[in-house]
Amino acid sequence: MTGAPKFTTLGCRLNAYETEAMKELSQQAGLENAVIINTCAVTAEAVRKARQEIRRLRRENPTARLIVTGCAAQTEPETFTAMPEVDAVIGNTEKMQPATWAGLAADFIGETEACQVDDIMSVTETAGHLIDGFGTRSRAYVQVQNGCDHRCTFCIIPFGRGNSRSVPAGVVVDQIKRLVDRGFNEVVLTGVDLTSWGADLPAEPRLGDLVMRILKLVPDLPRLRISSIDSIEVDDNLMQAIATEKRLMPHLHLSLQHGDDLILKRMKRRHLRDDAIRFVEEARGLRAEMTFGADIIAGFPTETEAAFVNSLKLVEECDLTWLHVFPYSPRPGTPAARMPQVNGRDIKERAARLRAAGERQVTRHLAEQQGRTHHILMESARMGRTEQFTEVTFDADQSEGHIVTATIAGTRGHQLVAA
Repeated sequence: MTGAPKFTTLGCRLNAYETEAMKELSQQAGLENAVIINTCAVTAEAVRKARQEIRRLRRENPTARLIVTGCAAQTEPETFTAMPEVDAVIGNTEKMQPATWAGLAADFIGETEACQVDDIMSVTETAGHLIDGFGTRSRAYVQVQNGCDHRCTFCIIPFGRGNSRSVPAGVVVDQIKRLVDRGFNEVVLTGVDLTSWGADLPAEPRLGDLVMRILKLVPDLPRLRISSIDSIEVDDNLMQAIATEKRLMPHLHLSLQHGDDLILKRMKRRHLRDDAIRFVEEARGLRAEMTFGADIIAGFPTETEAAFVNSLKLVEECDLTWLHVFPYSPRPGTPAARMPQVNGRDIKERAARLRAAGERQVTRHLAEQQGRTHHILMESARMGRTEQFTEVTFDADQSEGHIVTATIAGTRGHQLVAA
């Protein structure tokens, strides 16, 4: 192959954001005849899929240089360096540095170091990349934070992302102003541990301060959305924004992980099940239309059937709509990998039960929208999303990127149907 590099992204939205940055950096460096895979390390299965994808990409691109980066490359550089299909491995810090791409573009075989992965824990600042417009034509994603200071016993991500670093509020506001000037009607704030934003900045502002500042200083922004948060870290200003700011979308994805107190303690989480229930009730009390998604792990080490049932109950007790269910898999180097493991068949069966509970919740949520009027941000000519992030289909073309008002007439699968 010749021409611009090909990119493959695995994992989270932040990875996808950073792929856009790497496209710009590689283009500026003049890199050609290369395939780059941006990996995920959240589970052992994610690493297995990365290796599988590398082998596939090599078969399809036999003469290209194959470059591996991302969280799996950061946490297991030796794994990918040892693969015969791989020409270079670069870490999460290195992938955001112009010098890295300049070296790769120089194409000095044998002179560019095959493995460029430094200690991620030594990084103290966020990368200086800002992507104006990543996402659909209607919605843009803005990275405001990276890394994580917490050490949940199941999680390898801090070792892939480093400690928490925040983008200063002024930088964020300026970027969002540019996005609004370019016609974007919705901005999503993203990060690895979003609610820790500001802890490393002067005066230690909180995420709620950032949200209120954005809404005040960018009055022309129609919709602001927050991605996954840790509910125990939510501050008073964020609760005030939920209560008073209609431009803040009424949908939050919660990092809950489990519904049993003993398992939560063994996970080294900082909340208990009652904390989660209390937060959801308080948020809905401030704004009735709030909807919630959540990450939940099935089959964490030592999880009994009774403990699992507490997670199952939490889905209904918090009235969660959008579930991300993760069957537990041990990550070498984490404390949970050394705990007594749950039988693989039980993990699979419990994950299926959680997903079934999630399906019931989605069905109920969709039924509740019948006859309601929503402001829908169009992602394509015939599909958009409500304020609660529910997909809506239209039988006639709408203006992509615009916010249209429509009444819900029915459902089709996991989608609402506009009248």
